[in-house]
Amino acid sequence: MASLKEMRNRIGSVKATQKITKAMQMVAAAKLKRAQDQAVAARPYASRMAAVIANLAAGVSGDGAPKLLAGTGSDQRHLIVVASSDKGLAGGFSSNIIRAARERINGLIADGKDVRVIAVGRKSRDQLTRMYGDKIVRTFELSEHKTIGLPSAQPIAELIADEFENGRADVVTLFYSQFKSVISQVPTAKQLIPAVVEGGAAPIDLNGAVYDYEPSEEEILDTLLPRNITTQILASLYENQAGFYGAQMGAMDAATRNAGDMISALTLQYNRSRQAQITKELIEIISGAEAL
Repeated sequence: MASLKEMRNRIGSVKATQKITKAMQMVAAAKLKRAQDQAVAARPYASRMAAVIANLAAGVSGDGAPKLLAGTGSDQRHLIVVASSDKGLAGGFSSNIIRAARERINGLIADGKDVRVIAVGRKSRDQLTRMYGDKIVRTFELSEHKTIGLPSAQPIAELIADEFENGRADVVTLFYSQFKSVISQVPTAKQLIPAVVEGGAAPIDLNGAVYDYEPSEEEILDTLLPRNITTQILASLYENQAGFYGAQMGAMDAATRNAGDMISALTLQYNRSRQAQITKELIEIISGAEAL
């Protein structure tokens, strides 16, 4: 059995840990509000962009359709973009995203597809490099930027466009975590190339009017589709950021409560051991007095 001094030291150590987890919980809660506002604000823009593309794509078909919309006609070469966090202590936040991406990658490899990976975030870089080192195209660390913004998403979008234009990718899929609430972050796969119009992005209702586009729909799409890739990546990074702080706040709250339970159990054990030691000393004193 541990001595009373060792037990006191352990109680003090757990209390110090509890202070750290409580502080981290409060920091995550403070950062969550801003991150959540950014994620929510980005959704209408991304949705509207998809609606505009849906409206333009309705008038484009055949050989005139841009490659980013129509694709290459093949699905042999897949580029998987996995966006996680740079930091940990957020429960299974990053692991859930990586697990979903890993299942897709393994399935594609089993089907004989050529798979390449772009890892965004230190956590995805570390795990995916160990498993698919020869398939990693490039890695990005979000901590290189002080805040998440267009400079964070632009290099990723440019690399994706370069891979597609140079024939190294037929299908591009992005994995990230969609922020639902503080306690719910859902790993999500979104196809970026060929561009897919989401179910909620219906074409714009023109009320029967007929429009001539200048320049043509094809030329407008040639400009909008690369920007849409950047927009979707930026929106996913915002979703990830909000999800990370929500997951971290929940994980640190659980750690703080667990530390409290451990402190109570250790304190009870310490008091019992101290009481037993005092009782033993009293018995020895009484026994010694009677012997005299």
